[in-house]
Amino acid sequence: MRFIFALILLVSFVSNANYKPQDGDIIFQSSQSRQSQAVEQATNSPYSHVGIIFIVNGRTYVFEASSKVVYTPLNNWIERGKHKNYIIKRLKDHNLSSNEIDKLKQVASTFEGKPYDNWFGWDDSYIYCSELVWKIYDRALKLKIGQLQTIKEFNLSSSLVKKILKERYGNKIPYQETVISPVAMFNSPLLITVTKQW
Repeated sequence: MRFIFALILLVSFVSNANYKPQDGDIIFQSSQSRQSQAVEQATNSPYSHVGIIFIVNGRTYVFEASSKVVYTPLNNWIERGKHKNYIIKRLKDHNLSSNEIDKLKQVASTFEGKPYDNWFGWDDSYIYCSELVWKIYDRALKLKIGQLQTIKEFNLSSSLVKKILKERYGNKIPYQETVISPVAMFNSPLLITVTKQW
């Protein structure tokens, strides 16, 4: 049994051995929070959390909206995910220049420290994970990673989704609010998968 477990770990390591993190890579996972379960049910996908990878002083971080917008070491970010699974994507047929990376980081800095958005609003006062990454790419490089939607377009039928909507909005659910989901970004034709552990 130990041999099999070790073999699985080795295969997992080898499958990701060629991956070299690059500024601007986008990483997806299934988070373990109650809200993330609702996001997965509403979007019919396993992806409920997303962040953007930046290299800072030689170390690899995920810039993410968690309780607030912060830099989280990549390994710590992966550890938090369900089964430690993740998928990393980057722009297809486009190598980011140093100038473009600087623009991404400059825009990112305008969001650092902002509180998490439990209400999924589209203004900048509070920020949720996919909104953060989408706005960084849009404002820095005019690239729209993923199709924007409205709340009413999601699957709102599950009991958990209904319960959370009721808790957040009462009887005034903003069905027309603009939103971007992790899976919409995941499915963007602008991205290609560069490594995965899933």
